[in-house]
Amino acid sequence: MKKIFITTALVVMNILWVLAQGTADITFEKTSHNFGAFSESNPKVTCTFKFKNTGDGPLVIHQAIASCGCTVPQYPKEPIKPGESGEVTVTYNGAGKFPGHFRKTITLRTNGKNEITRLVIEGDMTPASADAK
Repeated sequence: MKKIFITTALVVMNILWVLAQGTADITFEKTSHNFGAFSESNPKVTCTFKFKNTGDGPLVIHQAIASCGCTVPQYPKEPIKPGESGEVTVTYNGAGKFPGHFRKTITLRTNGKNEITRLVIEGDMTPASADAK
């Protein structure tokens, strides 16, 4: 009887603890960025996506996965408290890629209300030969 009571009390305490944590919610100022035209001779471009935790629980970004190895996302590893802001920095490196239009996605996995968020970058890399003209 004691074991059942203790087990039940622990389960109830765990449920209350989880509910007390609240739910995080990530809100971005923008979810896409267009670099416009840039030269193949300077193929590395970077942008920053600013976000805020608009929920009432701590926000954790578990993963940021780019659709291509030429795109590298950097994101905060520590929890973001409710009301605080953070940034996801994305660098596209077009070295060794063919000039022209590109469109890449970064998929964020979080503990937020919406577990998956997609960020999009795009632009036009012009041939280096066009710079000499």
